Amino acid sequence: MLDTVLVCYQQIEGVNSMSRYDSSSHVFYRCQYHIVWTPKYRFKILKGNVAKEVYRCIHVFCSMKKCRIVELNVQIDHVHLVVRTPPSLSVSELVGFVKGRTAIKLFAKFPYLRKKKLWGSHFWQRGYFVDSVGANEEIISRP
Repeated sequence: MLDTVLVCYQQIEGVNSMSRYDSSSHVFYRCQYHIVWTPKYRFKILKGNVAKEVYRCIHVFCSMKKCRIVELNVQIDHVHLVVRTPPSLSVSELVGFVKGRTAIKLFAKFPYLRKKKLWGSHFWQRGYFVDSVGANEEIISRP
């Protein structure tokens, strides 16, 4: 079955196209997402050592979930993450894990962050933006 899938993808996208896909037992996949989230009240707090720690934490926590970071950009008031995930992991589970663990680490390493009047016990805004990043429409619509 997996060989048949491989041949189909090679015919559609070209012989060397399989490097775009990951595989595990009985499945080829490309679950890639662009995720954006912000600190509470969009405070401009992601700079200096805080930004470095956010960057480090995201790498560590994504690898713990067997995710591969394609691109990571920590801006002063938001984070952009393009990540490839295994098909068994939901986006909401990944985002909850990364945001939750990162907040815990930040509050532990930088206690002054917890003292901001408006934080409460949360570092990140409740929501996030996500968009799937995949094959273009031309490839999808081929017979």
